[in-house]
Amino acid sequence: MIFRKPCSLLIILFAVFYLVFFKKLKYTKTALIIMGCIASPILLEVLLFWNNDSLGKGLKAIEKSTSLLIFPLFIIGNYQRVNFLKLIETYIIATTLILLFFFIRFNVVFPELMNKYLNGIHLWEMGYEFSKTVGIHAPALNMHLAFVSVCALYFVFYSFRNDEKFKFKIVRISIFLLSFFFVLFVNTRMALINVIAGFLIVLFLELKTKVNLKKLILTSTALFVLLGGILFFFVLKDAYMKEKYSKVTFAYMDKVGKLDEIDHPEVKVFNSLVTRVSIWKSAWELSLKNLPFGVGASDGKPELFKYYKETNQKFLAKYEFPTHNQFLDFLLKFGILGPLVVVLYIFTIAYLGWDLKNAMILSFFLIFLTSNLMDDFLLRFDGIAFSGFWFSIFGSFWLQQKLLIVNR
Repeated sequence: MIFRKPCSLLIILFAVFYLVFFKKLKYTKTALIIMGCIASPILLEVLLFWNNDSLGKGLKAIEKSTSLLIFPLFIIGNYQRVNFLKLIETYIIATTLILLFFFIRFNVVFPELMNKYLNGIHLWEMGYEFSKTVGIHAPALNMHLAFVSVCALYFVFYSFRNDEKFKFKIVRISIFLLSFFFVLFVNTRMALINVIAGFLIVLFLELKTKVNLKKLILTSTALFVLLGGILFFFVLKDAYMKEKYSKVTFAYMDKVGKLDEIDHPEVKVFNSLVTRVSIWKSAWELSLKNLPFGVGASDGKPELFKYYKETNQKFLAKYEFPTHNQFLDFLLKFGILGPLVVVLYIFTIAYLGWDLKNAMILSFFLIFLTSNLMDDFLLRFDGIAFSGFWFSIFGSFWLQQKLLIVNR
């Protein structure tokens, strides 16, 4: 999932494999409704394809979203064969070990960057530089890692709840601590907030289960002491972290839409909230001018960049910032229907998690919702494939549980 080219190739092979066994696919009416929700973004692009100025760019936008057809078609068509817990556990272990490999490689190949980090120099760049060596944008990587870390915590509690052998407990705890370490190392604000919120969701739902309360409290206390220790170490070593989460984030909020009045804005507010809000303001204004159908899937970015120039916002125009908000991005591209489809897509995940009372699904919803409030991951392949795959897995698991209830 975190490597675009291998992921694209595997999706193609996955589709070809299941086309061979197409006759084994089975769909219920409920399954078709879930599939429609998963495919809703690409269906919207097809519905409003006529609104694109460029045929080629319009087709490219659709091509990027084809996994939203492939995953529900073949995964939900085989929903009874999906092993939910085994898939998630495999994903957690594989992703954490892959990141461990890249972290070791980063230390070997780029020792000068690690030396700068350990000596407190240019601390702000470390997560982005590490993500570049993996081949993915830092916020996108940390969106994956936040989900991995929350799921890893769930499996720690799962291990104690089911009285697994000591060696399995140690392995699960080690995977969890490593995954949390990587979230801190990449160090994007939204992911850290999400991962802490996800931990609380897991803990809350674990408290509601019929387990040994004393054992749960002891396990939770030990884990959160370890987490606190890791977090303390990072804040102690990364002095910029305190500044980043306070002064940098909320600086210059009186300059919304007037970023050029700031001396060297690329240095002072490149990643600040004021820049995001200025972008959102422009996207909102441009969207209102292009209701009810928007500017078209292929023309969202070009029209926004042109609007920056028209409104004399030189800093935004120079760096060509995209919308950084999926709801506004779809409003700009597709008009009134755009944000409604984003709400349908994301909040259906919330419904599945709430109905199942499943901490991992609810955490995924929270992570993906907040990530799309501050960025536009249904615009990016990694966000589209990531959400489409797990949405299909969650839908399959939900259908399995409903089938169990019916058969009782």
